[in-house]
Amino acid sequence: MRSSNPVFSRRGFSRDNGGYAGFDAQQHQQAGTATNPYATNPYATDPATGMPQAPARANTMTMDDVVSRTAMTLGTLIVTATLSWVLLPVDPANLGKSYAIGIGAALVAFVLAMVQSFKRKPVPALILGYAALEGVFLGVISAATSTYLGPGVVIQAVMGTMCVFAAVLFAYKMRWIRVNRRFTGFVMAAAMGFILLMVANSLFALFGGGDGLGFRSGGLGLLFGAIGVILGACFLAMDFKQVEDGIAYGAPREESWLAAFGLTLTLVWIYLEMLRIFQILSGND
Repeated sequence: MRSSNPVFSRRGFSRDNGGYAGFDAQQHQQAGTATNPYATNPYATDPATGMPQAPARANTMTMDDVVSRTAMTLGTLIVTATLSWVLLPVDPANLGKSYAIGIGAALVAFVLAMVQSFKRKPVPALILGYAALEGVFLGVISAATSTYLGPGVVIQAVMGTMCVFAAVLFAYKMRWIRVNRRFTGFVMAAAMGFILLMVANSLFALFGGGDGLGFRSGGLGLLFGAIGVILGACFLAMDFKQVEDGIAYGAPREESWLAAFGLTLTLVWIYLEMLRIFQILSGND
């Protein structure tokens, strides 16, 4: 089953056309085992036997792999964000140029993310390229926010993102959050509705000026910002589920890049929503 986060549609771990985990599909077809009619990822247990659909093997994904790859993608993003903050001026005379560079970087990052989402296997160069360009975008908007609203807003958004990550991880480990079919379906439907509303708001803002339908400013902006953060938290739980099952059921080591990619996408989403919330609270709506 394909997974998604609030920003981009992305597949989960590799699967072949038969619906089995891609690294062990042939053995299952020969054995004639049944696939799980529903799973949040290809590594769930076989409903007939209660055993993993794909047995563990050498060179499989570990938590260390996921942590190291995620550190690489987030580290790349932070480095380019810092460089763009320092090197791209956001004073009134140069703000338009800096925004143009940031938006251009975001668009290219989107293209790289979409290319990766349709590939059967992770491509580290695409994932790191996405992280680098997304960092440029985040650096520009963070620098502008810090310049016009004060550095406290950016610090609050970063701390808020870290707190959401820690809270969801703790809740997931305590099994207060259970990622199942109902949870996944609800989150996907809510995310689709949220994205459509934000697209509509952006179109009205583009052609009508202001904040369009008002979904990103004032009281409604705070409400939809909170909804965005909650959706991001839900997708974090889905990311944790994929990582947990990928490790438990023997996903190939290269799939740790997909886990890092998904976590980075979700954290960027949460940060942007947090930044918008604190911008509104600071008086810039």
